[in-house]
Amino acid sequence: MTGDDLLTMVWEALGDDRLTTREASDRLDHLFNYRCPDDLAKTLTKFRRTGLIKGEISMEKGGWIWWADEECRSGRSDE
Repeated sequence: MTGDDLLTMVWEALGDDRLTTREASDRLDHLFNYRCPDDLAKTLTKFRRTGLIKGEISMEKGGWIWWADEECRSGRSDE
């Protein structure tokens, strides 16, 4: 699986929602029967650093929340 394949799956799993890391992991498993081989938070952080998803700490949720908007989806990693 390439990074672009995983990115597409993450974007689809996030949809238009803001999800915790656990919720994103559960959705990836439910939609694609996929569990990230490394720590999903590391993968999501990598995508956040390159602007392909967004994330912030939520005191209410007690951890990171993640989302992808049109700005994120307009960028594509060709690395």
